[in-house]
Amino acid sequence: MKLKHFSKMGLGLFTALMLTAPGTYAAENNKAGSENIDVTPQQQVTQEELAAIYVLSEICPGLIGKDQKFNEGYSRLAQAHMPGEKNAVSALEKRSKAKNFQSVLKEARQDAKNAGKSKNTQVCRDVASYGA
Repeated sequence: MKLKHFSKMGLGLFTALMLTAPGTYAAENNKAGSENIDVTPQQQVTQEELAAIYVLSEICPGLIGKDQKFNEGYSRLAQAHMPGEKNAVSALEKRSKAKNFQSVLKEARQDAKNAGKSKNTQVCRDVASYGA
């Protein structure tokens, strides 16, 4: 997994923000009755991506402090990646304790460590503004 999944997540957050904004704008400006086109990417979420998201809940409070905006953005991020869950944050926390998730979680933690404080802090700030 190396650093690629954690780096992809930072880029993925930015991409997701950019992709959802035009769709929202198009839906708001398309109220005249013509068809709405959903531009939200539909793809399978990997265990590595979920592990990287969970690791953010571990490292971000230490990097940016306890922040309500981060908690809200993290909740939106988790829900976006686990749309079938009623409470994605709780589901992700439960998954983090599962035995079959531990090796993936260990790799995500190592990737975060390898990314360094500066990159991790930026990702945490991006999460704080995710979907806001």
